[in-house]
Amino acid sequence: MENTDFKIPKRVLGALLTSLSAGVVPRSGAPYIAIGRNDEVTALSGDLERVADGGGAMRFLVGRYGSGKSFLIQLTRSAAMDRGFVCADCDLSPERRLCGSGGNGLATYKELVRNLSCKASPDGGALPVILSKWLSQISADVAAGGEIPGTESFDRAMSQKIYVACRSLESGVGGFDFAFVIAEYYKAYSVGDDERMSACLRWLRGEYSTRTEARSALGVRTISVIGDDNWYDHLKLIAAFVRLAGYKGLAVFIDEGVNLYKIVNRVSREQNYEKILAMYNDALQGRAEGLMIIMGGTPQFLEDTRRGLFSYDALKSRLADGAFPEAGLKNLMSPVLRLRRLSDSELLALIMRLTLLHAKYYDYAPRVSETDMETFLKGELSRAGATEMVTPREIIRDYLMTLDLMYQNPEADFAEILMRTGRERFLAPMEETDTEQISATVEIPAEKGTVDKDKITLDMIEF
Repeated sequence: MENTDFKIPKRVLGALLTSLSAGVVPRSGAPYIAIGRNDEVTALSGDLERVADGGGAMRFLVGRYGSGKSFLIQLTRSAAMDRGFVCADCDLSPERRLCGSGGNGLATYKELVRNLSCKASPDGGALPVILSKWLSQISADVAAGGEIPGTESFDRAMSQKIYVACRSLESGVGGFDFAFVIAEYYKAYSVGDDERMSACLRWLRGEYSTRTEARSALGVRTISVIGDDNWYDHLKLIAAFVRLAGYKGLAVFIDEGVNLYKIVNRVSREQNYEKILAMYNDALQGRAEGLMIIMGGTPQFLEDTRRGLFSYDALKSRLADGAFPEAGLKNLMSPVLRLRRLSDSELLALIMRLTLLHAKYYDYAPRVSETDMETFLKGELSRAGATEMVTPREIIRDYLMTLDLMYQNPEADFAEILMRTGRERFLAPMEETDTEQISATVEIPAEKGTVDKDKITLDMIEF
């Protein structure tokens, strides 16, 4: 029954289990526990395809705390990088907003650029990698044209192609300065001037607070700086640039949108909602080519008519369900993806997968039977209001704690662990309908697709 012939790097597996035990969404390894979100992933994959063709997209992921918003964001982020996208992600906070007078918007931009990731640099800090790839690509094109590297004619041809490419960026707001800095980076790169390369990178990251400081570092008389009022325009320029560098586009993930809902000052809050409206209009009107934005938030952040997005009429008219509410029907073409509660069968499949991952990392044979897993899930779902309110985060944390205790106390069996941790109610007999519901058919995202059996077993959990 034990399925241990799957390959997962121990470093990734350790980080995955540590994050899950702490209730934190892992930045790597999310696909290994991807259960029950196939429809949402398919919808977001369609958005990626549209962006790769030069379009734009914006989605809102809405769900309760612990329902899987951040997990789905990381899952989509991994899929985007695998498809050749550059990704940037950040969590909003009281210090990081979309709009603000005290550097709040710029702080969000800095965090996004700091977390720029691509397949060659999945953990962030990918800006120098992207620039190097672009320059290497242009160098290869010039060499393919018959020029010999290291000669004056080669350098002239390189400079010409650089300026032609940068000229396409000048049409955007702030594009002239952006193109100038990119060209200056090439000049510094060609002569090995690390100090000047660093100055260009600092400008692109928005680290100059005044024009005087930027002019002094870059050695030019006139140049703007990235600030609260123009950071989004430069984000669109980055999206255009990464496409020049050979990537499919830029996928931006902004989580914890509820921090905008928490802004007390109405004027400040509405300014942030105006920025969201600008992003939404740009994405759907073709003014943000190669840019995909995904924003995560709670139902209150979206639906509260006093402080949420629906308090801003222009957003409410775009994001509300309209005159034809879904009435329980899923609509994955809407700009708002409401995360449904995972079914009991999907939760059971998740528990089984966690069992195998835990056993794989600590190298032991699982002492938890399939009956024990069902018993645990029934106990979790027996809590008052659990049918609607239980979240994967709560179940994962409780179950991993149980596995940790069993691993560290080999003399204690599953039932004893539950008794000694005050969860005797888990062992109480449940109604027959619960057992039938939990043992239902489940679709597991694996190579073999749908599992159509009377009962899920450990052998069905694939990686």
